[in-house]
Amino acid sequence: MKYEWIDEYCLSKVGAEKDFKVEWDATRYLIGGKMFALQGEDKEKNQIITLKGEPMIGKSLREQYQHIIAGYYMNKVHWNSVYLDGDVPDDVLKQMIDMSYELVLNSLSKKLQKELLEQKK
Repeated sequence: MKYEWIDEYCLSKVGAEKDFKVEWDATRYLIGGKMFALQGEDKEKNQIITLKGEPMIGKSLREQYQHIIAGYYMNKVHWNSVYLDGDVPDDVLKQMIDMSYELVLNSLSKKLQKELLEQKK
């Protein structure tokens, strides 16, 4: 895997936590108990990370990069998977992680958002 920074980057997000989902054999990154990233393998044992995204942006990214596909075992409109042995630039993957985090954070209650963002201070 060439994106060794993923774990540290995901956990650098305010309020981010991670766990390991044994039945999925995958690491989940969560904010307020909701998943914003899932890192594991596809059925051929290729390393992937799956991220939430705006549907039109996700579609555009899939057209632009062969190593970004519709979410593996996820909603194909709102999630995308990135092969971690692929050629997606670091900055694009970081933007995808940022978007996923923001979308999930914004889906939380205003009260919980405030509590999580106050941890930053």
